[in-house]
Amino acid sequence: MSYPESRYTAATGEVSATLRRREHEPDLTYPSGNTVNYLATAASTNGQFGLYRWEMGPTPSGPGPHFHKTISESFFVLSGTVRLYDGATWIDGRPGDFLFVPEGGIHAFRNESGEPAAMLLMFAPGAPREDYFEGLAEIGRGRQLTDEELAEFYLRHDNHWL
Repeated sequence: MSYPESRYTAATGEVSATLRRREHEPDLTYPSGNTVNYLATAASTNGQFGLYRWEMGPTPSGPGPHFHKTISESFFVLSGTVRLYDGATWIDGRPGDFLFVPEGGIHAFRNESGEPAAMLLMFAPGAPREDYFEGLAEIGRGRQLTDEELAEFYLRHDNHWL
């Protein structure tokens, strides 16, 4: 394996880093109280990846088993206990645990601990997951979709439920 082709071709570097402080307000709050921080979006990383801090309250929540055809997904548990599904087994993920799921890999996560938990989610390459997260929040707030509209929403966001 070698390094990819150069994406930056100038002879000198440039000042282009971005910093997001911990105290930054969440970008999205779900009706359940769960929050999402958009740390790095596909738009801000030129499509390389998306990175999100997912903070869950004590109420059980999280998606059931599914897979993606176009993106990999990675999970890094920051605090609490998050149930992680690797396609075969549910395990209790604790701070420092990491799960990588390649394209096509069946996975899921849930907070069933009764305590708050937080993790990082990374998608590669980057995809417009913000629209997906915001659509889920609207559905959680009572937005009504027909079965066909809901199926199209999930398909548009590369979520294939089992």
